[in-house]
This record gives sequence, structure tokens and C-alpha cells, in this order.
Amino acid sequence: MPTQLPSFSLPTAGATRTQNAYSFPSGRPTLLCFVKEDCPTTRISMPLLQKAFEEFSDGVDIVALAQNGDDDLVLTEEYSMTLPFLDESTLSTSYAYEIETVPTLVLTTPDGTPTRTFVGFGRDDWKSLFEDLAAINESAMPDIDWDTYPESRPGCGSKSLDPGIFERLKAESEGSPIRARRIEVAVHDDVHEFMYQQGLTDGLPVIPPTPERVIRMLDGTKRDSQDTVAIAPPNLAPVTVEKIAINAVMAGCLPEYLPVVIAAVEAVCNEEFNAHGVGATTMGATPVLVVNGPIRQQIGMNMGLNALGQGNRANAAIGRALRLILRNVGGQRPGETERSTQGSPMRYSTCFAEWEEISPWDPLHVERGFNENESVVTAFAMTGIGVAIDQTARTAKSLVGSLGARMEALHHPNAHNYGDAMLVLCPEHVNTIWQDGWSKEQIRDRIQEITQRPVKSLLRNEEIGAGLDPAQFANASEEDLNKLIPKFRSNKNIHIMVAGSEAGKFSAVLEGWASGPTGSIPTSRKIEK
Repeated sequence: MPTQLPSFSLPTAGATRTQNAYSFPSGRPTLLCFVKEDCPTTRISMPLLQKAFEEFSDGVDIVALAQNGDDDLVLTEEYSMTLPFLDESTLSTSYAYEIETVPTLVLTTPDGTPTRTFVGFGRDDWKSLFEDLAAINESAMPDIDWDTYPESRPGCGSKSLDPGIFERLKAESEGSPIRARRIEVAVHDDVHEFMYQQGLTDGLPVIPPTPERVIRMLDGTKRDSQDTVAIAPPNLAPVTVEKIAINAVMAGCLPEYLPVVIAAVEAVCNEEFNAHGVGATTMGATPVLVVNGPIRQQIGMNMGLNALGQGNRANAAIGRALRLILRNVGGQRPGETERSTQGSPMRYSTCFAEWEEISPWDPLHVERGFNENESVVTAFAMTGIGVAIDQTARTAKSLVGSLGARMEALHHPNAHNYGDAMLVLCPEHVNTIWQDGWSKEQIRDRIQEITQRPVKSLLRNEEIGAGLDPAQFANASEEDLNKLIPKFRSNKNIHIMVAGSEAGKFSAVLEGWASGPTGSIPTSRKIEK
């Protein structure tokens, strides 16, 4: 314990709490008692502490520092205590005073210099303390049946030493941005194997998040490391900037990627996107991230050749960081809350940038209401990627007709009134469409036109088991049975962007998961440092 105790100001515990209700030193002799209700030795001491307050509070401040905050007020009820209980749930004073055991009692002079300290319970220690208090108060010793108390009892470990809490307090005292609990790895253990065994990886090796790497990663943002960015399901765990940085290190990110990962977490961990549903569905959905705006170029994202594939660090690491956060913080793990029937390689990482410069249309983020100079990440819930091939069409109408025919197969050709899908047009297909001056809305109209089918052709039957339930149309008129239903619920469900090599007439179709309020709604967030 320090020879000169640091000053503190703590609120009183309970409903009547006021800020800075008690400040130390107070200018009077003071008896401090660090307590927590779940310690049996603390309970043995409470009647004596209350007796000291009743007998000596005229000349001495006597206060309890409650490490569990309001929860420790159960002691005041059980032992009819009237002395002040201070809310020490932050444990910053316990750390500063180097408290290792509760109860710890410290008697100080008016300026805060300790004159007597003892830990745990000692009958002789209490007798000597009462003699000191009586001398300070110039009063007689109270009548106490000391034989009813044990000679001694060891105390309990201070809450400030609990794993995770001690590291946080140490980091706070040193001004470090790191609060996460550190895991010690034995000298001869393989750190990569250890992290795999602890369930911290996606099955592939990760980069160990050493303090030096995490601090360097945090240089990528101006946000405080302890800011809570979101609440990650299904654990409903707070996702701080620090936790994002840790997983970004593990995923292989550079510090300049961190703002994108933070925005991606904001986009995915909200009720609209429904990350828990996306992760838990047996269909095998996953978040797909599309990045727009100046940051694409600044961090070197791939939007051209192999944009949806491997090989680009930014694309791969950003998408992987999000998945690791959902796993390690949110608790989304295969075989636990993740119940995908077959899974998808998209669940390792799916993130790419739109090639805005080669597109004749407004990019995705502008269509979604952002300024063209803003950097934005958009999250979609997707289940798979397919290729749309047409190497012979020479007009927008015929090419988009081919693309629409390909998109009709999403989920199942009979699955009409479908939700969200993403059409990623390659530059050669863009050129064919744009030579006729078609807008994105005309593309959507054509897809809806080419995919519309009469109700009667969508009914399931002995040949095809998927489709509309015939029983629901048993009494339908011929007019109702001939009613045309397009593939998509509305044009707004068809999301169009541009990416890929300038050579090759192969566009991509990303198949959406259940859409709307009962499924997942695409979400976008502005990327800010």
C-alpha cells in the first residue's frame, strides 16, 4: 500500500447516489474499509465496523468502499448498518491502494497518511484499532464481547485482482488503450495451434494479437478504444473499438482498414440486418460487404480483375475481420448458434469494392442516399455466388434478358416474389448495356419483365416439388391463375453495381437470404476515421 494514499471522490451506493458524495482526504481522521458482500470474512467484520461508526464517528470519518457497488448494500440490510457505503465498483481506488484482500481496513491521519492497516479478520487487530479510535475521539472503549469473535480469519481476494479486471485497471493507470484480458501462452507452445485450440480462429491460422500489434492497429482510427460500436448477437456482447482492432489484427488487416471494419460492424450488428438470423439459418447465409467512395483507392481495394476472389489483402482481411468479430465476440460458431446445413466458403470472407470510375451510373452508395465523395460500406445477407454468362448478346434488351433468366433461378425458378439479390455487372456487359443508354432502372424493369410467370406455372406438382401451394388456389379463377408474378418483390430488391476485369463477359449474381423485416434488410454505414 502506498505510504501516502491517493485522493479519491466516490458517490454513495444506492438509489440516493450523488456525484462526489465523499472525498478523501476529508481533513479528518478516516477509517476506510474495503468490502464485498460475497466474502464471509467481510461479514464477520460488519458488526464491529458498525459499532465503530456508532461510537467514534464524531471525530473520525468511517466509510465502507463497496467493490460490488449497489450489490453490497445487502450488508447494510443484514447488519442494520448506517455508516456510508461508497460505490467502488469501478475498482480504481482498490487498484491505486494495491488492495489484494478484503476486508482491508486503513486508518489515516487528516491528510491521508496511513497509521494502521490490517487485512482479513484479526481479533487483536480490531482491539488495537478500537483503542486508536478511542484515543482520537478522547472517549472510552465500548463494551464488546470479544469472545464471540474468532481469533482470526483469512480474507478473500480483492475483486480488483480478478482476471480481465486487473488488466483493465493496469491499462487505465498506464494510459494504455488496451483493456482486454491477456492470455499467457507457454514458452514451448505453438501460438497458432493454441489459438486454434481455444476456438479463436475460422479454421485458418490467424496473426497473434500482441499488445504492440493492437496498439498499432488502433492508430487507424481517432475513436476511443473503449467506445462501444455495437452489440453483437447472439451473445449480445458489447463490441468495443479495441475488440474490433484485436480481431482485425488476427484477420491480417492494416491499420488503415480499421475504419472500414468498424463501419461494417455497425452495419451488420443492428436489428435491421438481423445478424443472429443470418448466422443461425440452416440456409447458410453470410454478410457480404460492398465498399464505395474514396477509401477504396486509399487502402488499395480490388474492384477489377478477380474482385470477388482471393489475392487482395484489403478485400480478404476486412471481410475476414468481420467474420472473426461475429465469432469471437458475438459467439457465432459452427455447430453452436451457426446451424448451416452445408455452409458456404463465403463465410470466410466476402468483401469487395465497386468500380465506380468505369460505371456510367450512380454507384451503390449514392443510390442509397449518400454523397458520392463519402466512403460507405453496405452489408447484404447472401447465400451464394453464381455466374451469369452471355457472350453473344449485342443489345441491352437481349443481354439483360439473359441476366434476368439467370436470376430467375435464385433459390428456385418457382420462387417468385423474391427478396434481395445483387447483380455485379462486369465491364464488358456494362458496355453492351450502356451503348443503348439504359439506366439501372431500365435494367430492373427488364429483369422483372423477362422473369414474370403466370401463377399456374409456379404451382408445385408431381414433377416439381417446389413452388406455390396448389391448395391455396383450388378455387381461383382462370384470371387469377394467369396473373403474372415477376421474380422480385420490387425493383428495389435488385441491387446493381459494377466490378470485375475489362475482359470477359461474365457477371456475378449473389443470392440473397430471406428479405424484409422477418429476414434481413441491407444496411449501409458511412466510414469515418
